[in-house]
Amino acid sequence: MTARSDQHFLVDERAVERILSLADVSGKVVLEVGPGKGVLTRGLIDRGAEVVAVEVDPVLVEELRAVFSREVAEGALHLIEGDAVKVDLPPFDMVVSNLPYSISSPITFRLLGIGFSEAILMYQAEFADRMVARIGTPACGRLTVMVQTFADVKRCFHVPPNAFSPRPKVHSTVVRVVPREPPYPIGDRKHYGDVVRVLFSQRRKTVRNGIRSGKGIFGAALVERMLGSIPPETLALRPEALSLEDFAAIAGVA
Repeated sequence: MTARSDQHFLVDERAVERILSLADVSGKVVLEVGPGKGVLTRGLIDRGAEVVAVEVDPVLVEELRAVFSREVAEGALHLIEGDAVKVDLPPFDMVVSNLPYSISSPITFRLLGIGFSEAILMYQAEFADRMVARIGTPACGRLTVMVQTFADVKRCFHVPPNAFSPRPKVHSTVVRVVPREPPYPIGDRKHYGDVVRVLFSQRRKTVRNGIRSGKGIFGAALVERMLGSIPPETLALRPEALSLEDFAAIAGVA
């Protein structure tokens, strides 16, 4: 099998066992994004999961179909060829995946929008660090705010480069993500996401200037209402210094 430049196949059985030990998948429909050679897929099926595996590489899909022909025939494995960020996904309960680095951000946002009971996901370590960063600190960003608004996220363990083939140049980290209700009321999730995205696209600017830059998204009238309703001390901050309550309040201006 030939890997894409961003695809590194997990080959360390100990790492696979540690991932599988983090959640009870028996009797659950589990989404796996980027199954690769199917090492994690095999472990999920052996533990009683019904797996929906989404793979963008048609060569890998065919090889997986051959390796798992019995499981496909019995309905224990459903293979979908396509981009997991865009393809239609059937209903699922959980997500367990070694995610391709290149789609980490868009697939995370998509999964949070769809909803699931629990996810065990492997990311590039730097990406995982941003997910679990403290809100209101320089390490905080759009990813931090969006994930921690809608889910509890916990770093589980690190995975070294030698656990993969080919070896990546970076370490990886497995995290657990459990969706929950936001800690502060959010009327419109899309608008909330737009507010967070606009502010962090101008993260070196103050909130005041960041909101002004969003006229094309919010409209001039709403921008003026936001600037007139948000406390001056909040407008003077940079987005990385805001709390989740601040983001909810900003997005709540109608």
